[in-house]
Amino acid sequence: MTDEGVAKPPPLLHMEDIVKTFPGVRALDGVDLEIAAGEVHCLLGQNGAGKSTLIKVLAGAYQPDAGRIRWEGDEVTIASPTAALELGVATMYQELDVVDGLTVTENVYLGHELSSGGFLRRRRAQAHTRELLRQLGHPEIPPGREVGRLSAAGMQIVSMARALSRDAKVIVMDEPSAVLDPEEVQNLFAVVRAITARGVAVVYISHRLEEIRQIGDRITVLKDGRTVARGLPVGETPTSQLIQLMTGRKVEAVLRDKGNADGAAQAAETAEPPVLEVDHLTLPGAFEDINLAVRAGQIVGLAGLVGSGRSEILETIYGARKATSGTVRVRGEALRAGSVPSAVGRGIGLAPEERKSQGLLLDQPVYRNITLSTFTRFARSGFLDEPAERAAAGEQAEALHLSPPDVDRSMRTLSGGNQQKAMLARWLVHGCDVLLLDEPTRGVDVGARAEIYTLINELTRQGTAVLLVSSEIEEVLALADEVLVIADGRAVHRGPAGEIDEHGVLDLVMEGAPA
Repeated sequence: MTDEGVAKPPPLLHMEDIVKTFPGVRALDGVDLEIAAGEVHCLLGQNGAGKSTLIKVLAGAYQPDAGRIRWEGDEVTIASPTAALELGVATMYQELDVVDGLTVTENVYLGHELSSGGFLRRRRAQAHTRELLRQLGHPEIPPGREVGRLSAAGMQIVSMARALSRDAKVIVMDEPSAVLDPEEVQNLFAVVRAITARGVAVVYISHRLEEIRQIGDRITVLKDGRTVARGLPVGETPTSQLIQLMTGRKVEAVLRDKGNADGAAQAAETAEPPVLEVDHLTLPGAFEDINLAVRAGQIVGLAGLVGSGRSEILETIYGARKATSGTVRVRGEALRAGSVPSAVGRGIGLAPEERKSQGLLLDQPVYRNITLSTFTRFARSGFLDEPAERAAAGEQAEALHLSPPDVDRSMRTLSGGNQQKAMLARWLVHGCDVLLLDEPTRGVDVGARAEIYTLINELTRQGTAVLLVSSEIEEVLALADEVLVIADGRAVHRGPAGEIDEHGVLDLVMEGAPA
């Protein structure tokens, strides 16, 4: 705090009235963002609010149509990504831009290699890299190791080291925790605090409001390409206010009425056999001896750390992987191991974690993605009835409030939340008895998350059996009737969701004690 009469220093970065227009879309409509040195400034907003466009303007990837950018009080033009780096702005995109085949050191100095007299200074670069890794609290990462052999968290540390090697004064982190488990997230926070302690500012973008509470200093909120709140103190701003600013309405977390859900699940247990049964399922190197059952209208959640085997269990049930032993049955009928057609034919649907690479045809229209698993329904004399496809997809798009509702547009143009809704619409059109959901709300905003919760609840009311994986333990406990805790590929706990809390799950994961 400055003394009375002493001029307050200008902000490190001030983006004023930034406008950016694309054909038919005004992505930014007078956005303001002010960043101070040494702070963690959180940038919030729903998918499509303009966050990505704004950081691309800051990174020099886009040129604004109007507005000004001031750096330490002076107006500047950021004409290219190189100009941004030279100014002191480094950006870590959600899709990390490390090169797997290069070493840690080569990645850190990629594009600004240390050289003298035309020769690379490899030893000096390695020494500098080792020091940067030490400053970031990760001296255990070898500078000579190929980046492709590191974990996702390790790759992020390399990306941060690259930013610091450029003497960055502002580091933009776009959804840095999206692929991290809880322990890795805490390590990430420690690194962020180490960076800001050196006076470097961090622009932190995340959909997880609980992270903002832990790491942020101030918050700027965007909605529909405009700044609706700037510089809000994290500790003084209620979550309800942030949600209302982002969505324009009051949005509660639409979770389940657990009293009604648990009662329905208990009634189903006594009245009818499970829809999905998994007995002694084993896939060496991934998981071992997994047993579970899901009844009509019930949600069973798999909780555990990234890499514990959760996703592989879902993929094996779906037939994308072939178990070496054990059986999967739907309504008492055993499925053929390693056969996706067998699983889909018996009414199993999968919404995978990596929806862009594993579940969606990004360059195909939305309607084709929605009808992808139901082609035979629209076949007419060997040809697809595209009007019927569009009509069926359009009906689901309207019911799920897909935005925009145009099913002829490319899937690539939809936000993450709307892509996820389109993925779920596919299985609504198909008509599933069992739905496997892997990280259903990963990378989606608060409003879309609430809509996805509502959709999952509606599916269970219709009798769909749901097997859910989420890295957010709170989400698993809130949605599921029953929880299996997975550690190192084994089930270490099984029981009603109401009988365990987040700390209990984490303790089991760390201890790995068998159930």
